[in-house]
Amino acid sequence: MAHTLDNIMHKSSVAPMMDWTDRHCRFFHRLLSKEVQLWSEMVTSKAILHGDKNRLLDYSAAEHPLVLQLGGSEPQEMADCAKIAQQWGYDEVNINVGCPSDRVQSGRFGACLMQTPKVVAQCVDAMRQACDIPVSVKSRIGVDEMESYEELVDFVTQVSEAGCDNFVVHARKAWLKGLSPKENRTVPPLNYEWVYQLKRDFPQLIIGINGGIANITEAKEHLQQVDSVMLGRSAYHQPYLLSAVDGQIYGKKTDILSREQVLLQFIEYMKKQNAQGVPIRSMTRHILGLYHAQPNARKFKQLLSGKTVKLTHLYAWLDFVDGVELSG
Repeated sequence: MAHTLDNIMHKSSVAPMMDWTDRHCRFFHRLLSKEVQLWSEMVTSKAILHGDKNRLLDYSAAEHPLVLQLGGSEPQEMADCAKIAQQWGYDEVNINVGCPSDRVQSGRFGACLMQTPKVVAQCVDAMRQACDIPVSVKSRIGVDEMESYEELVDFVTQVSEAGCDNFVVHARKAWLKGLSPKENRTVPPLNYEWVYQLKRDFPQLIIGINGGIANITEAKEHLQQVDSVMLGRSAYHQPYLLSAVDGQIYGKKTDILSREQVLLQFIEYMKKQNAQGVPIRSMTRHILGLYHAQPNARKFKQLLSGKTVKLTHLYAWLDFVDGVELSG
């Protein structure tokens, strides 16, 4: 599907984060921003083709715009999954070319694919023929011995020639040997300039940036250089910053919900999910940072970190904050 840079809808997104950005987390984030693009956790192509599709792919209609991120390297499998993504109603399908974990190395997908741009190009071509929704690639700026900007250019050139016009680039190298996945998120130095240069060298492509972006002010600064910005751990640990996205990044004049209004809506969601067997704690774990840097934030975390967590505890919290008038 062709895009034009004049009508990019998704100037901001929340990064796919394994074990974090599940459907409950995404529903919570959507309460904070109506515009930010949400991404699934990475799902492997083999899991989708041979596993429980309902468990892996289900989501709430409220989560749109929503991207399914795939991990895989077999063109036919990726094409089949892209078709399934479209049938399931996802708005975009993305190829993970950035994850550095041992699991993806053994499966020959994730960051190691940066070493084989031809394989990524073949996957893009097969996926584009199989579906009508956009196909994007999320990568690093390099991997292991890839030391030069020219090698990054070669990767983007080969993959874009196969029909991908949307790249989100984590502005760090990935080290598959010597660093853990956690260390790979912080130890390799950030190099935003290479991502900026990609946009200058490939003005016809949609270039997004990811990595170490702490707040909306920084996000807006990056948007002076690239087309989109992806927030990761900052959005998860300080989720209320997403409430500024619609106004400050998209220019929407919408009312910002208070933390208490967001919490009340999420409680109603949790009620329905719990009635279907979803444990309360599997949902409340995503909202621990809702009161980040606010008075009594520690009390809120303690409330949700006890041996048992009940919705009645959250109603009691709302009564408490109403009494002390926490700012929204």
